[in-house]
Amino acid sequence: MANILFVDDEINLRKLVSYDLKQAGFDFSVCENGEEALGLVRKQKFDLCVIDWMMPKLSGLDLVKTMRKEGSDAILIMLTAKDEEEDLIDAFDAGVDDYVRKPFSSRELMLRINAHLKRLKLTQTTNKSLGDVHLDLAKRTCLIKEEMIMLTKIEYDLLLFFIENVNQVLSRDMILNALWNFDYDGDTRIVDVHVFKLKSKMKTSLLEFKSIRGIGYQLEVNNE
Repeated sequence: MANILFVDDEINLRKLVSYDLKQAGFDFSVCENGEEALGLVRKQKFDLCVIDWMMPKLSGLDLVKTMRKEGSDAILIMLTAKDEEEDLIDAFDAGVDDYVRKPFSSRELMLRINAHLKRLKLTQTTNKSLGDVHLDLAKRTCLIKEEMIMLTKIEYDLLLFFIENVNQVLSRDMILNALWNFDYDGDTRIVDVHVFKLKSKMKTSLLEFKSIRGIGYQLEVNNE
């Protein structure tokens, strides 16, 4: 069973989410601020962490940055009332895999947690290659011309989805359903943000991510 950390300075939210995590049978811990959470993640391994952005002592964004800098590979979900594109880009730059906008329903959060953990549990032992990009699905590594490229979990899953559907036009809704595995009620800009970040990391490859106006994206291989 996955080990989950929930970090938020609102006591009512901690109680509500703790109840749902307990009912679902998860091992979990709760913290009320970023400093307390950082101390805990340095002592034990968590598979997934839900982190509030605005917290005393250490913000959620700084907590995420520190965790990634120290090598944490946990799935990180940010809770935030922020909805500006620049804020979302900052969060994903820091290493966030997903975000949930406040106020949120406990059911939505649990769906999001279960969707991420379902992908985490998939045991894949094959490799996939396209153009000059090679994915080791067991190790979840990405190579471009034998050079290792560091991708977040969402970026890796997004790249794999594109490769598995090369030359096909993928709508934003298709991408949301593939990555989150449930009907997503939030803003589809989350897709644009992830594709933007993925494109910037893959710019040295032969893969070309084309924007299809009003629809979504298409992956092609530039062999020229």
